[in-house]
Amino acid sequence: MNTDPIADYLTRVRNAIKANHRVVEIPASNLKKEITKVLFDKGYITNYKFEDSTVQGTIKIALKYHPITKIPAIRTITRVSSPGLRQYAGMDNMPRVLNGLGIAILSTSKGVMTDKEARSLNIGGEVLCYVY
Repeated sequence: MNTDPIADYLTRVRNAIKANHRVVEIPASNLKKEITKVLFDKGYITNYKFEDSTVQGTIKIALKYHPITKIPAIRTITRVSSPGLRQYAGMDNMPRVLNGLGIAILSTSKGVMTDKEARSLNIGGEVLCYVY
């Protein structure tokens, strides 16, 4: 039994990047699917596919690397909020990752989005992770 599925998701992506894998498979959930969509929209991954072959389903993520230097697009991906200590950010104390070069993924009342999108909508939420 996994107590923190988001941390498991981020760890699988981090380990696949360190091992220079092209594709990583992750057990699916609705929150993980939304995080994957945000990573794709912001250009951190090449592509993704949701497969419903099993009861839970899986997410296949194609990781993105620089074509010449082979440096991954995701340099660091870290979990912020955990089940034991939730981290919330309001409109006034929204985090800025690398002074705006990275993104913070938030779970808000309007869905999963980046810190910039939440700032433009004037809403806060739970800070799930930082990506840069």
